[in-house]
Amino acid sequence: MFEIIKPMEIEKRSFEIISGILADEGIVLDPENELVIKRVIHTTADFEYVKNLVFSEHAVSLGIEALREGCDIVTDTQMARSGISKAALSKLGGEAHCFMSDEDVAAEAKARGVTRAVVSMEKAAGLEKPLIFAIGNAPTALIALNELIKEGKLAPKLVIGVPVGFVNVVESKELIINSGVPHIVARGRKGGSNVAAAIVNAMLYQITR
Repeated sequence: MFEIIKPMEIEKRSFEIISGILADEGIVLDPENELVIKRVIHTTADFEYVKNLVFSEHAVSLGIEALREGCDIVTDTQMARSGISKAALSKLGGEAHCFMSDEDVAAEAKARGVTRAVVSMEKAAGLEKPLIFAIGNAPTALIALNELIKEGKLAPKLVIGVPVGFVNVVESKELIINSGVPHIVARGRKGGSNVAAAIVNAMLYQITR
């Protein structure tokens, strides 16, 4: 018969198991990035993220600072937006946005022959608050972000670039790595909306828990 374990206890035990496995492998994580990496592993059960996650200098600290100051978060899927702790974010004065389902975004994307992700990033550039972008699905969102950054239309506090897939995924992530903006990127083909949300939550929980 299975032991009944409360959700927070499950999480605590899971992180203990993750820490034990890393210790057994002789893996020592950068203290600044440790909680982000462990939460991604907790979300995916995939230890390859120890190697796949790329952090620009002090990306986590800069992300936490932006969240403390009440920045908003823009995602490329409703799933990523749903996975972010709205309670923790709202305590800090922030809000999560996803414009992918907006009628004006769909109409413009169709008229221009581009993806909704591209138009969503352009719409986000019109927001007046400081922004963190959490991209877990659409490489075209990262490509659009890179263009907006180069054009001086956006200066993100942090870009979380973790789209999953095969077409333009690897290349779009490399654009962000070389963009000069603070970033956390899952190099290669792995990622997903759940990973994007996990990275955001890892930073939020360091502030609110």
